[in-house]
Amino acid sequence: MPMVYSRARVAEQAIDAGAVLVNDVSGGLADPAMLAAVAAGGVPCVVMHWRGHSHDMNSRAVYGDVVGEVVAELRARMDAVVGAGIPPERLVIDPGLGFAKLAQHDLRLVAGLAELRALGRPVLVAGSRKRFLGRVLAGADGTPPPADGRDAATAALSAIAAHQGAWAVRVHDVRATADAVRVSHAVAETRAG
Repeated sequence: MPMVYSRARVAEQAIDAGAVLVNDVSGGLADPAMLAAVAAGGVPCVVMHWRGHSHDMNSRAVYGDVVGEVVAELRARMDAVVGAGIPPERLVIDPGLGFAKLAQHDLRLVAGLAELRALGRPVLVAGSRKRFLGRVLAGADGTPPPADGRDAATAALSAIAAHQGAWAVRVHDVRATADAVRVSHAVAETRAG
């Protein structure tokens, strides 16, 4: 599924070329023309939690209650997106793992997916190979594995997210993740039956 990021002109061109979803990591904040472009294009839009550009986002990773604050900030972005003419049924939300968040924030957000789902929109979890997984997997000396050494952790995270009702996960190693999600669903079905 083709996706586009943060620039309205790129989104317009991608939609014209057949893109079926716009994934704007800024939630329409980086380019003021983005929301109008998506509304005109008639495609679904991923609205990610975002507090600023990568050069200063770590300084913005300050939360009292990360889940509550992310939910409130996403709700405000959803209102802005709908106000710009994008129907609410075309919205997908993303908690923005790794964006203006420390490892403990990312883990808490994954644990709190039910609170994000309460916003009433599908939830995309994009944690593949992220820095917080490296922190979880770090050796005794604190050295995290390289990004491509985090695929098993990504599969585990994706299975947890799927079990908690995530609509989709974004990953690098599709096969391992699909297998992990299938096993998670099989266990859940057995428990329900």
